[in-house]
Amino acid sequence: MNIRLKRAYEAPSKSDGRRILVERLWPRGLTKEAARIDLWLKEISPSPGLRRWFGHDPQKWPEFKRRYRAELKENSEAVGELAKQCAEGVVTFIYAAKDTERNSARVLKAVMEAAGAAPARRKQPARRK
Repeated sequence: MNIRLKRAYEAPSKSDGRRILVERLWPRGLTKEAARIDLWLKEISPSPGLRRWFGHDPQKWPEFKRRYRAELKENSEAVGELAKQCAEGVVTFIYAAKDTERNSARVLKAVMEAAGAAPARRKQPARRK
């Protein structure tokens, strides 16, 4: 599994692999051509209510992480779709937040890595004696 994080306003590069926008809203002032997004998974982002409550307030970060993880547990369809994407090779989660340390993409990456969103391993055939 190779999940990377990148701000939407940073230049795309070939090393990004599949670029997945993990925001509910399109990043302001960014054209589709400049963003070069391969997939936009709006439904994987925090709910509008949670997003508004957090407001990128560093004091609320620990509680935001807990609440967002709880939302992700309830959103198995979107998480499953993202896991498939992660299993196919290098992916970069694209986010718009200015704070590179406290943002939903960072939480999402940690959740996917903890869940083992790695390529499925082939089952080894049973050995004959």
